[in-house]
Amino acid sequence: MARQIVADGPGRLERLVRRDRAIVLLSVAVIVLIAGWYTVSGQGMSMSALDMTRMARPIGEPMTMGMAPAWSPGHAVLVFLMWWIMMIAMMAPSAAPTLLLFTALKRQTLDADRAPVYGLSFLAGYLACWAGFSLCAAALQWGLQPLGLISAAMMTVSSRGLAAALLVAAGLYQLTPLKAACLRHCRSPAHFLAEHRRPGLAGAFRMGARHGAYCLGCCWALMALLFVGGIMNLWWIAGIAAFVALEKLAPRGERFARVSGFALTGSGLLVALSLL
Repeated sequence: MARQIVADGPGRLERLVRRDRAIVLLSVAVIVLIAGWYTVSGQGMSMSALDMTRMARPIGEPMTMGMAPAWSPGHAVLVFLMWWIMMIAMMAPSAAPTLLLFTALKRQTLDADRAPVYGLSFLAGYLACWAGFSLCAAALQWGLQPLGLISAAMMTVSSRGLAAALLVAAGLYQLTPLKAACLRHCRSPAHFLAEHRRPGLAGAFRMGARHGAYCLGCCWALMALLFVGGIMNLWWIAGIAAFVALEKLAPRGERFARVSGFALTGSGLLVALSLL
């Protein structure tokens, strides 16, 4: 198939690549839209994200609310899904350039006719990595809630001290070599795909998971800030998603990471000083 495409000339290859791009972008858009709807509507939660956003309070300020659902296996699954689907809505768009390049490269191999399928396998591996993060986040939420550090109903940090610590920790991480290394991989799709090339659908899945691991190393501290602003606070969700996209896609986006590191650290110190 690949030889036939080459024999037919670059025009046909360009048309097929454009078709693949449309298929992949449409798939990502549908996934993001469904994930966004799920997040905003707060499926299974006591309130929708719109309600929680309207009722948001300053960082670390406790809020008296009615009884929240007790933790049970069913509720734990809903919390995990809330985290994971929210991560899909936030992170899938910034992975699109790598996904599109991967699909275009597959179009030039012996498996050219299955390029979109390989692309979706890559995306599945990427999202599986964020499922692991979501499992850890849900477990952390479950562990902090009985200690009174997480508001059960509003799903946000209820301790200004913990909020300050999270802001400072996220800010300092933005300045670390590990953050810089992971961000370089995220900003260099061609380099990543050349270095981690694997054959077959399973290989595509592993490549997506590896790319997700670099993305997780780049963004986990920023995602942890959802505990500070509110896990379902739409302003924080949109703001963090936009910042992640700037870091990865904007020219010299690595500078955003360094500037944000100082800004977050300073904000955390200001919150800490307010406790004195």
